[in-house]
Amino acid sequence: MGRLLYIIAVILIIGWLIGFFGFHAGGIIHILLVIALIAIILRVIKGGSI
Repeated sequence: MGRLLYIIAVILIIGWLIGFFGFHAGGIIHILLVIALIAIILRVIKGGSI
């Protein structure tokens, strides 16, 4: 489950970067970034390595 969370976080960060620099899609992109950061923080807190 932890590895899946990390993969989702990476995908969301890549999506945010594409959206932010490519399309300027607005608020939804920043929501994706926050979700990705929360997933990474949860993984670090649980003791997994990034």
